[in-house]
Amino acid sequence: MLATNEIKTTLPFCLDSEYLMELAEKYRLAYAQADPFPHIVLDNFLPEPILDAVLQEFPQPNQIDWQQFNNLAEKKLASKSESHMGDMTRFLLYQLNSSIFIDFLEKLTGIDGLLPDPHFVGGGLHQIQSGGYLKVHVDFNRHERLKLDRRLNLLIYLNKDWHESYGGCLELWDRQSKICHRKIHPFFNRCVIFSTTDFSYHGHPEPLTCPKDRTRKSLALYYYSNGRPQEEVSDEHSTIFCDQNGAITPDEHLFKSFSGKSLIKKLLPPILFDILSAAKK
Repeated sequence: MLATNEIKTTLPFCLDSEYLMELAEKYRLAYAQADPFPHIVLDNFLPEPILDAVLQEFPQPNQIDWQQFNNLAEKKLASKSESHMGDMTRFLLYQLNSSIFIDFLEKLTGIDGLLPDPHFVGGGLHQIQSGGYLKVHVDFNRHERLKLDRRLNLLIYLNKDWHESYGGCLELWDRQSKICHRKIHPFFNRCVIFSTTDFSYHGHPEPLTCPKDRTRKSLALYYYSNGRPQEEVSDEHSTIFCDQNGAITPDEHLFKSFSGKSLIKKLLPPILFDILSAAKK
């Protein structure tokens, strides 16, 4: 523990409420009308020296005990452990979970009653090495520990001098997961915010082609609410991956995570699902 005279008394950066609310007012209509689902891309989102410091302390692939994903659906590294984060990274993530930032998100998105996740489940630090990918998917819709509905994703990219030829675009797909409507390059200090539903299909399905000494780095935070609009309510499910034909990715690892009812609902036409449900009753 630091002695009292060793504790720093000045903070390097605090979120500017006025700046954020002006940003929310400027882009809230664009957010609501975005295609294929509500989202916004904000460049030069934070003071560059802050993200420079975050990037400098971002752990290398062999530096910490990363959670590793390596299957047909995803090949990436992730860490939600605060003990593996540098001081600036932790301070920034705490601010992105603050009331000032929640007020900004609510005004921007029109979603009231947002709650942050202090545990960074599924979020925190993300890193993709050359050859890595994240197939098109919809995210888990409930926080198992907090028992809340997932409503928003926020990504901040940390990739300086990222060439378009490296790939790694965040792709936003239509609600049938058949057509990509937008590709977003993961450039440094670019923030992407989008609404999370059973139809917000996204990913970067093509393997990265960046040099072996480069990785695709990002910060990820998710926001929740106690309940959601009736038209968005569905059975609780984990992440569901799809291929370009809308079918579930044929990977045994993924099937183990699906609830039977959610999987049937995804695969059957709505009228057949309703008939089966009525027959069961």
